[in-house]
Order: sequence, then C-alpha cells, then structure tokens
Amino acid sequence: MGLRRDNLMTESSSFPRFSSGDRVKVLAGSPPTHFRTPSYIQGKTGVVVALYGAFRNPESLAHGGDGLPRQPLYRVLFDQKQVWDKYRGPAQDKVLVDIYDHWLEPAAP
Repeated sequence: MGLRRDNLMTESSSFPRFSSGDRVKVLAGSPPTHFRTPSYIQGKTGVVVALYGAFRNPESLAHGGDGLPRQPLYRVLFDQKQVWDKYRGPAQDKVLVDIYDHWLEPAAP
C-alpha cells in the first residue's frame, strides 16, 4: 500500500525522504513531551515497506500545536529477533511499525 511521492506534496508537508525498500534506522530518544515512537524499536534498523502519505505531526498536536509541517508516515519492517533479543520463535517472524519521518535516518549499508 504505497503512495507515489508526487501525490504527497502540499504547501504544508515535508517531502518523503524514503521509498519502499530503503533501509532506515530509528532514532533513539525520550523527549520530555508526547512521542509516538515505541521505545522498543528505537535504535533498530528496518526496511520501509510502505509510505502512507503525509499527516499532521501527532507529537505537536498532543500539545496544542498545529501539527505542521505534515510528516510522511512509513510502515517499517523489522526482524523480530533484532527487536526482542530473547525471542525464540521462528526466524522469519517480523514486526511492522508505523513511524513518522522525523524519527528515521538512512541506515548504514
């Protein structure tokens, strides 16, 4: 369920930096305000599998902000074993997490 990049640009949105198949690393941090990125996924590397579009930033909206500029929202795939060190299930198990652009950086090859 990916969207074309040229369908996402509006006056109040950030251009998506990643495409399906790109390897990304989730930033680690614990801002003093509301944040939407689960701590268990921070610092982990995954692969973008979908770009949903650009949406108002919920971290800004939670504190009365306008949520602008809109942030691209991605679905990112992680190996279950990388997320949970002691995971004993099948090696092919995956974790899918929806993550906003400002929490991602390009991963090292």
